[in-house]
Formats: sequence, C-alpha cells, structure tokens
Amino acid sequence: MAKGTARKKQAKLLRTFRKIHRITGAALFIFFFFISITGLLLGWKKHSADLILSKSYEGVSTDLKDWLPLENLHTIANMYLLDSISSELSTEIDRIDIRKNKGMVKFVYANHIWSLQIDGTTGKVLHVERRYSDVIEKIHDGSILDEYLGTSNNQIKVVYTTIMGIALLVFTITGFWLWYGPKRMKRNKASA
Repeated sequence: MAKGTARKKQAKLLRTFRKIHRITGAALFIFFFFISITGLLLGWKKHSADLILSKSYEGVSTDLKDWLPLENLHTIANMYLLDSISSELSTEIDRIDIRKNKGMVKFVYANHIWSLQIDGTTGKVLHVERRYSDVIEKIHDGSILDEYLGTSNNQIKVVYTTIMGIALLVFTITGFWLWYGPKRMKRNKASA
C-alpha cells in the first residue's frame, strides 16, 4: 500500500513537472527563439567574415609615444563620420577602445551602429563598420526595448533577463525530472 501511494505521488509530481514545462515553453517560446538565434549569431560574430563584427585592423605603430593625442584622433573620427557617412549622425561616443597591440583606436558611437577604426600614429581611417553585433546583443538581452521605449535604467533588460534566467532554471529542473522521473518509477516498480 505504501509503495502504491509513493508511486502515485511520483506520477502526480511527474505530471505537474510536465505541465510546468509545457506551459513555460509555450508562454516563452518566442523569447527562447530570439535568445537562441541571437546567441548563435553572437557566438559566431568573430567568425562571420566581417558581416556581424569586423576584424581589428592594424595601425603603423604599437608604441604609444608615436601616437597622436586621443583628442586629435577623436576629432578625426567625428569629422569623418559627419563628412563621409552622414552629417545627421550623433557624435556622442559610447566607448573608445584603445588597441595598443594593433596600433589602432576604435570609436564606437552611442546613438547609431557606426564605428571607426583609426590609426593611432597617422590618424588615418583604417576601417568603417556598422556594428550589427551590438544590435544583435541588444535583442539578445532585451535592452533594445529599453532603448526603443526610453527607459532610464535598463529596467526592461533586468526584468527580461530575470524572467528568462528563471525560465531556463525551471526548464532545466523540470526537464531533468521528466527524464529521471520515469526511470525512478520503473526502478521502484521493479524492486516492488
């Protein structure tokens, strides 16, 4: 009698986990789809033949003594952006990546996807790129909605990543139980 009751409890628990697994999967299907596709693209970004993320080009010298002042390089980047790409673009900088070992400085802009690689020594524009990897990353982590809706502190990103992290944990636990539970029930039945 006790073994029959235990088996019924295991079966009930298995049905509950299956239901949680199914409901979570159905409710979050579209989000899992976007996360999987964007995660795959981000994993391959450096191996995408410069489609998602361009390679880092090399400047003349890796010795910082030979380099132009950062302020001058910034001015060159902004002038090129406005003169050669579009005078409508913002020159607000998101970040400046100094690649000493490449002799290059990368200027990544905040309000659009353009980026410039400038030779640290000569100030020559080495490469101009559209940073599709940044857009893919924003889709991946949900921050594209913060940007689109103008939220102040990435609230959507935090809520989104929390929900998706918890959902992945729930999927892992329920998925494991959906695999292990029937094995456990068979073993208990065999020992009875």
